[in-house]
Amino acid sequence: MGYESKFKRGDIDELFKAILSLENEEECYRFFEDICTVNEIHSIAQRLRVAKLLSEKKTYSDIEAETMASTATISRINKCLVYGAEGYKIVLDRIKEK
Repeated sequence: MGYESKFKRGDIDELFKAILSLENEEECYRFFEDICTVNEIHSIAQRLRVAKLLSEKKTYSDIEAETMASTATISRINKCLVYGAEGYKIVLDRIKEK
């Protein structure tokens, strides 16, 4: 049985298809620089870093010091890791494999 997102819409499907069409890191930089602000890219990267550190069992204070993320952000990401759709887990597991 497949995953059913509560956010599923045609325009979001199109966005994800566009992301999946990117073939390398340079194409990712080009696309994301065009579609996101610099702050949005930094925020997304920060969230992924926080998720990685949480999965490594780092403390909130260590994560806050290393990433400059607020405790509210760290807590929200931790909630996603525990109760979310397992998106972070999928990505973090794949990054570890490489």
